[in-house]
Amino acid sequence: MKKVFIVTGEPSGDKLAATVISKLKIQDPNIKYLSVGGRNLKNLGIESIFDQKEITYLGFTSILLNIFKIKKRIDNTVDEIIKFDPDILFSVDSPDFTLRVAEKVKKINNKIKTIHYVAPQVWIWRKNRVKKIKKFIDHMLLLFNFEKKYFDEENIKNTFVGHPLIEEKINSKNILDDLISKDKKIISIFPGSRKSETHLLLPILINFIRLMNDGNIIYSFIFHATDENKSFIKDKVIQSRIQNIDVISDEIIKSQTLSNSIFAVSKSGTVSLQICNANIPSIIIYKLSFINFIIFKLLVNVKFANIINIINNKEIIPELLQKECNAKEIYNSVKYFLNHPEQIKSQLDAVNETLKKIKSPASSSQSCADIIISSF
Repeated sequence: MKKVFIVTGEPSGDKLAATVISKLKIQDPNIKYLSVGGRNLKNLGIESIFDQKEITYLGFTSILLNIFKIKKRIDNTVDEIIKFDPDILFSVDSPDFTLRVAEKVKKINNKIKTIHYVAPQVWIWRKNRVKKIKKFIDHMLLLFNFEKKYFDEENIKNTFVGHPLIEEKINSKNILDDLISKDKKIISIFPGSRKSETHLLLPILINFIRLMNDGNIIYSFIFHATDENKSFIKDKVIQSRIQNIDVISDEIIKSQTLSNSIFAVSKSGTVSLQICNANIPSIIIYKLSFINFIIFKLLVNVKFANIINIINNKEIIPELLQKECNAKEIYNSVKYFLNHPEQIKSQLDAVNETLKKIKSPASSSQSCADIIISSF
């Protein structure tokens, strides 16, 4: 029996892996799987060797403080992979964890083919990583076409597959009618999948909602949570005593909520592409601790945090980072857009033009990725 071991490091990687594997399971049902994964892979019936939350950390200081735990989990994962003896090690995103695992596995058993999905962002920082990756990755699956040149330069086999999150179709059956009051306009809020992110952003976002309400409740604010951070967010919302906030984690409900929203406030990351794909105007927020931010600024070599802005080399979607990531600035930005529909149209037009450039050259990114995996 063919065997594939899947390694992910956080919820977004788990979701990306599941989009590919779900198609691969239909194409070839005789493959045996094991993983380091989360809820999405579990829903496909794929066991995880430990809880993904044990390796999900945010920021340089968090990683340094947990370095021995992470190293232990890397070694543990490598041991389980060698024991499982897969034909393919399919690693997804989270390069500081997944690529370290792949490197160690390749040294022990060179016969295991290594395919990595979501290239490390060498165009942002640590470009020299590409030379090292060449030694232990057999094929790199790229989300963005502009990444090819970095891997072509080092003769690393790679394929531009496109981004699956901009191909998602919204469920046509609307199940929101019983959940959300029809007389309120929805503003979707994405506070991050990691608890450490949510812990920093949640107080700011709750204060932003207070400013938006200002004695006149005309909006319904919906927090899009993961199963892991839903309870934490709900507790904070209850403590705030704000009535027009809901917290959801079901993927279908989240998708329909977003498609019915008039605006979105999102932390920087993969989720911003889902918002763009739903044709919803948005702003991006993010905040790191002071030390993490200083380290980050010293290392990165791009001007923007959001991929749409990076591709265009200008701010299409406003970014409120660090000091600007506060309740008042978020409020001012959101109110400005809501009061200027022509600015919303301008943003959406630019976003849609950009999405055309990063869609899969095949029928879908999943199909493209499946072809590569099957070829091994």
